[in-house]
Amino acid sequence: MPKIDAQYSYNFIDLFAGAGGLSEGFLQAGFKPVAHVEMNEFAAKTLETRSAYYYLKGTDNLGLYKKYVSGKISRDDFMKQIPASITKTIINETMSDETLPAIFKTIDGIMKIRGITKIDVIVGGPPCQAYSLVGRAQSSHMEVPMEEDPRNYLYKLYARFLKRYQPRMFVFENVTGIESANGGATWKNIQKYLKRVGYEIECREQNAHTFGVLQNRRRMIIVGWLKKSGLKYPDFLEIKTDAIVNDLFADLPKLHPGESSDKYAKTKATSYVTESGIRTKDDVLTHHNCRPNIDRDIKIYRRAVELWNDGHKRLNYNDLPDELKTHKNRHSFTDRFKVVEGDESCCHTILAHLSKDGHYFIHPDIDQNRSITVREAARIQSFPDSYFFEGPRTSQFVQIGNAVPPMMAKGIAIGIFEQLYKGDSDGR
Repeated sequence: MPKIDAQYSYNFIDLFAGAGGLSEGFLQAGFKPVAHVEMNEFAAKTLETRSAYYYLKGTDNLGLYKKYVSGKISRDDFMKQIPASITKTIINETMSDETLPAIFKTIDGIMKIRGITKIDVIVGGPPCQAYSLVGRAQSSHMEVPMEEDPRNYLYKLYARFLKRYQPRMFVFENVTGIESANGGATWKNIQKYLKRVGYEIECREQNAHTFGVLQNRRRMIIVGWLKKSGLKYPDFLEIKTDAIVNDLFADLPKLHPGESSDKYAKTKATSYVTESGIRTKDDVLTHHNCRPNIDRDIKIYRRAVELWNDGHKRLNYNDLPDELKTHKNRHSFTDRFKVVEGDESCCHTILAHLSKDGHYFIHPDIDQNRSITVREAARIQSFPDSYFFEGPRTSQFVQIGNAVPPMMAKGIAIGIFEQLYKGDSDGR
């Protein structure tokens, strides 16, 4: 990767930012954030906390951050010590035709104060439930039919940002189902809108696993660049690793349902965890707390792990004894109890559904016999241990499940950087 120096330090705006998975990858690759726009209150607070982390890291004052995440000082006392110039870059607002003028004004103000004359990259992906295949399978139970879901049209707001700020490149991330949503009409309209505001675009399916993430997570990554700019869709570097999913858990203390811990296990962290930057010597363990489980679920979890350990067999809900069955639906979602594939190179996709229950993400260690913790889910998504998620546990799971894995985002960011760098170098 080319050396990132002051002359080639690029900035970005993050739309529909969520908990900041995309931003984290771009930050790790050396990009500078101008603003994050996010509607959810807890996710926006997570973004504020992460921005505070980077500010304190830059001022060699991470001791204050550790005090906060360890619960030694309140969030109010913590945030009072963070300059407003840092926290005001997080815009907690729902994007709409009505709110966009005020959002633009805020971003313009940030740019003026910081002397920024142009935006290099815009990143983000509108909420994907309206495009997802799973969402469509459940649409018969929704109050608003899938084809009438207003989230189908959030790409138009994304295009408004492109038209106003004309970044040299953009990254639009979404689920693989985006191509077939509404019979393909939505995908055609997205392409039309993005091209109309001055961009050439290309869309490729990417899997987080090829970026070194220990998870099978397929996403559509649309990259756009200004017409006649000579830029193109990057060829992302594939990262190969011999690690298995259990390597993510080795240094985390063993817990049972309802238990929690804020101290790492004495077991040494694996090379994957340390070399990837997921854990550093300065980290404090947070979010490692288990849901309590009723006896029935614990019995089902044990059966599921036993089957997995016996030749990677999966539990079918219909095969449970009647006393353990509570769901009337015996035809769909029969794999609703699923073990995380600890002895394989990647596990199934982490979902926001983790906020409802942990049945689809059972810890592979039969002795622990529980669902995964927030920290374990975050590690599967490749979030660093220094990443602190605000809000109740349900919100933390949603934030993690909806995020782009930072390791994947960093790979994308490096590819974008190389395109911009090459364009600048050729233009000198």
